[in-house]
Amino acid sequence: MEQRITLITLGVSDLDRSKAFYEALGWRGQEVQETVFFQAGGLGLVLWSREKLARDCGLEPGSASGFGGIALAHNVRSQAEADALLAKVAEAGGTVTRPPAVNAIGFYSGAFTDPDGHAWEIAHNPGFPLAEDGTVTLPDFG
Repeated sequence: MEQRITLITLGVSDLDRSKAFYEALGWRGQEVQETVFFQAGGLGLVLWSREKLARDCGLEPGSASGFGGIALAHNVRSQAEADALLAKVAEAGGTVTRPPAVNAIGFYSGAFTDPDGHAWEIAHNPGFPLAEDGTVTLPDFG
């Protein structure tokens, strides 16, 4: 398997609500056959029915409550950009679960959940530089 992720699909309970939330954050997507596709840098973020996604994976839908063990991250270029984005999240109907601050390992971050409870981190980490197109470069941790 090549080291690559091409799509991240979020199972949602209300496609229109979820699409409106991400559009309120400035994302632009395309809806095709009850599925919303967003180009997100070099990968795609997809919104699809939670029940259909579970069944497509050969699983039972289960409960949408609680932490699912996955957090998405969106790095930004400054602390002010992190603050502004988390304020926009709250205005759009998301829940800020951790206000932005310098965290235990020294970079600035905050966290939120979207209307379906999907966790996101918003971070300004100068050690993870962003290219002009938003591509992150991980440092050599060796």
